[in-house]
Amino acid sequence: MTGFCIVLTTSDTDEHAERIVEAVLQAKLAACLQLMPIRSRYVWEGKIARENEVLILIKAKSADYDDLAACIRAAHTYEVPEIVRLEIAAGAQSYLDWIGAVTR
Repeated sequence: MTGFCIVLTTSDTDEHAERIVEAVLQAKLAACLQLMPIRSRYVWEGKIARENEVLILIKAKSADYDDLAACIRAAHTYEVPEIVRLEIAAGAQSYLDWIGAVTR
């Protein structure tokens, strides 16, 4: 294991996504966040929802996950935000070193 992860979350607007990004970067809990427009389909309160969202990919240290998840929750507008951690099994060492260097 490398000790690094990618955390996924979504937001309903670019403005809300930027609020999450700013909070995470200010706290030095991630090295890089990427935002992508997506079309989401999911079940919420017994109904199928069809929404346009912003997917945020967050590159971070695995050890910082709990604090990162708390930071995301504090900045998020969703009642039940998606916060999912995917461990990085391998990666370019120079990239992983950079993540480690620019995070707390």
